[in-house]
Amino acid sequence: MSRQFINIYMAGVGGQGIGLLAEALARAADYAGFQVAGCDTHGLAQRGGVVTSHLRLGSGVRSPLVEARGADLVIALERHEALRAVQDFLKPGGTLLYYDACWQPLPVRLGQADPVSVEDVERACASLEARCLRVINPALEDPRMQNTALLREIATLGLVPGMTKGHLAAALADLLEGDLLQRNLDLLT
Repeated sequence: MSRQFINIYMAGVGGQGIGLLAEALARAADYAGFQVAGCDTHGLAQRGGVVTSHLRLGSGVRSPLVEARGADLVIALERHEALRAVQDFLKPGGTLLYYDACWQPLPVRLGQADPVSVEDVERACASLEARCLRVINPALEDPRMQNTALLREIATLGLVPGMTKGHLAAALADLLEGDLLQRNLDLLT
């Protein structure tokens, strides 16, 4: 990247683990040597409410908020939120990484809106000449680990230069324990 920092915007719905995803990324970035600034929205974290996190990595970061159309990387844990985040926050030429879960918002459940399709998300990314990376793991038994599936892709694909699976494993070890930690570490590697 030509800039000194990386802007990451994360979105999902309450109950999906956006808070853990954001904290793990922030800690892993710190372990990787980045300066980190970030903020979360926890007020809407009731199951089904929209939850977002902003994370800015690198020197010279003055504010934790990612500006509209300023995200180098958008990470989403739900298809509707992936589309909304691309439309509002992804910069042209950026990258969307999303877990293809679909928690229908109320207007869809009431028949007032159509559900978002994979093609809708792909079209939105194409309109920005952005990379669209869809993750789905049908063998994943615990949906609480979808965030770790995304962390694995971040490290595997080098979406945050300099951040490794080792940095992410150390971050998860700070945040989890016991069997839950081991299962997440197994998924990460």
